[in-house]
Amino acid sequence: MATIINMPRLSDTMEEGVVAKWLKNVGDKIEEGDILAEIETDKATMEFESFHEGTLLHIGIQEGETSPVDVLLAIIGEEGEDISTILNSSAASEKTETIKEEEKEVEVTTTANAVAIPEGVQVIMMPRLSDTMTDGTVATWLKKVGDKVEEGDMLAEIETDKATMEFECFYEGTLLHIGVQEGETAPVDSLLTIIGPAGTDVSAIVANGGSASSAEKETTSIKKEEEKEEKAVETKTTTNSTNTSGGRIFASPLAKKIASDKGFNLADIKGSGENGRIIKKDVENFTPIVKIEASAPNATNNNIAVGIENSEEVKNSQMRKAIAKSLGNSKFTSPDFSLNIEVDMDNAMTSRKTINAIPDVKVSFNDMVVKACAMALKKHPQVNTSWTDTNTIYHSHIHVGVAVAVDDGLLVPVIKHTDQLSLTQIGAGVRDLAGKARNKKIAPAEMQGSTFTVSNLGMFGIENFTSIINQPNSAILSVGAIVEKPVVKNGQIVVGNTMKLTLTCDHRTVDGAVGAQFLQTLKTFIENPVTMLA
Repeated sequence: MATIINMPRLSDTMEEGVVAKWLKNVGDKIEEGDILAEIETDKATMEFESFHEGTLLHIGIQEGETSPVDVLLAIIGEEGEDISTILNSSAASEKTETIKEEEKEVEVTTTANAVAIPEGVQVIMMPRLSDTMTDGTVATWLKKVGDKVEEGDMLAEIETDKATMEFECFYEGTLLHIGVQEGETAPVDSLLTIIGPAGTDVSAIVANGGSASSAEKETTSIKKEEEKEEKAVETKTTTNSTNTSGGRIFASPLAKKIASDKGFNLADIKGSGENGRIIKKDVENFTPIVKIEASAPNATNNNIAVGIENSEEVKNSQMRKAIAKSLGNSKFTSPDFSLNIEVDMDNAMTSRKTINAIPDVKVSFNDMVVKACAMALKKHPQVNTSWTDTNTIYHSHIHVGVAVAVDDGLLVPVIKHTDQLSLTQIGAGVRDLAGKARNKKIAPAEMQGSTFTVSNLGMFGIENFTSIINQPNSAILSVGAIVEKPVVKNGQIVVGNTMKLTLTCDHRTVDGAVGAQFLQTLKTFIENPVTMLA
C-alpha cells in the first residue's frame, strides 16, 4: 500500500521548506534509512531520511520549489501501484489550499486564568520530528529548570515512532518549565518546555497549556473571519476575467490576487493547471517582457536604443530570508557605533612566512586575527557579552564566529573555545567549517553560540568597511585588505604594510572607551605575533 510523505517540520520554527536536491528519482528502490532529499529550512539545509521502504512512485515538490509544511512531498509504494486516486485527491486539495488556510479559525478559549505570553518568553511545543509522528516520548532531558540555554544547545532526546533524536533549541534564555518529564509521552504540539528571562512567572501559561490569552485568540479569530469574507468577495468579483479576445480566463483566486499585486495581465500568462487554468506557480514564474519600439523614420533623434527590457524575479531562499530577518532585527534594534584603527602588518607577514615554512602547516592572516581577538576578549570581558531586556550576559567562554560567503548569502561557522586553540588549530577549524558551509553540509550547532564575530573582506581588495552586528553578540570586527604604502617609522618615510580594522559595537553593552581599549589590545597582539605563540 502506498505511503504518503509530507513536507516535514524539521525545526520548531519551520513553516515552509525548499527541496534543495533530490537524492532519489521516481522509480528508484528505497530502503528504510535512505536519504531521500536535502531540504532547506529557515535554519540550515538538512538531509531528510526515509522511514519506509518500497519504490519512489511520485515526487510532489521539485528541486528549488518552496512548500509549506504538511504538503505532499513524495509517495512510496509497490512498483507499478496505481496512485491516481491519491494524486487526484492531492490536486483537489491544492486548488482549495489557500481558501482553507484563510478559513481556519483559532479556537476561543474561555479559561479565566489565561494571560498573554510575556515579552521574551518562548513556549516550545512537542515537535513533529518525522512525517508520521503523532506523539513523542522524552527519553532524556539534557537541560534542567534554571539552566541557561543558548541557541544551538541540545535540550532533550525525544523518541519518535522511528528513532530517538536530539532536539535543538533555537532560542536563548533560562529554562523556566518542563512540561513533559523523562519517560512521559505527549502529543505533537503539546507543551514541552518554556524558555525566557530568569525569574519570569509562567504559571498561568502552564495552566493554559502554553496557549496565549483568550483576548488574543478572539482577535485572531475575528481577523481570520474578516479575511475569509474578503476572500469570498474577491473570488466572486474576479470570476469573469477575460482575455484580449474576449474569451474567459480560467485562474485560481490566489493566482488572480498575485497577478493583481504584481500588475500582471492574466491574458499574458499561460496556465499549466487543468484545462489551461492559471495557478499560483504560473504567476510566480511569469516574466513580463517589454519591447521598446524603434523611432519613426522621420524622427529627429536617431540615437534611440532599440532592445528588450527583461527583469527576472528569483524566489528568496530560506537562508536569504533568515539573513534578512536577523540583520534587519540587529540594525534596527541595536544602537551601534564603529571605531577604526590601522595596524602595522610587517611583523605579522614575516611571522606567517616563518610558520608556513613548517611542513603541513598553513596559517592565514585571518587565523591570526581570530586568535588575537580571542586573546583580547579575555582581557576585555565587557566586549564578550550579550544584551537582554533585563540583563547583560557575561560569557566566560569565548566562541568566535567567522563569516563565510556562500552562494545564497552568508553563514557564520563558530570556532568554539577559540582562546584555548593554537593558530594552526584555528586555521584547520576555520577551513573545515568554511568548506562545510559552502557545500551546505554544516550542522546548525556548528553555526550557533558565537560570542564575537570576525568578518574579513580583505581577500576581495576591500580596504575598509563596517559590518552589522551578529546578534546576540555585542561586537563584530571588520577586517580589510593588507595594503603596501608609504609609512613613517623612526622619523623616516619607508614602504610598509598596513591593515585597517573596524569594530562595530552595541552601545547598550560596550561603551566607546571599552571598544577603543579592546582595539588597542588587539593591535598589540597582531603587530607582535610572538605574543600569540606563548
